[in-house]
Amino acid sequence: MVDQENCDWQEDRDWQRLDKWLWCARFMKARTNCARFVAGGMVRINRQPTDKVHARLRVGDVLTFPLGAGIRVIRVVALAARRGPAVEARLLYEEMPEP
Repeated sequence: MVDQENCDWQEDRDWQRLDKWLWCARFMKARTNCARFVAGGMVRINRQPTDKVHARLRVGDVLTFPLGAGIRVIRVVALAARRGPAVEARLLYEEMPEP
């Protein structure tokens, strides 16, 4: 019997890799930059630090990370089907006030 919760075919439907989502949401220009950023321990998912680029991100998760001169706190509202234009990328998340 196949454990469907761990199947890779569910990626982009039920969950998405953290580095891929950050890239699709246009927080950085290259996916490799997103992977290095996450691997450096710069991101928290639901207040839990992670350095795993393959961490599973789901709708409703809250990300906290430094970007530019401040700290960004965002809630994931959608998973990305592709890396589209900035207007489309902005629909993937909502800004939250800093804690």
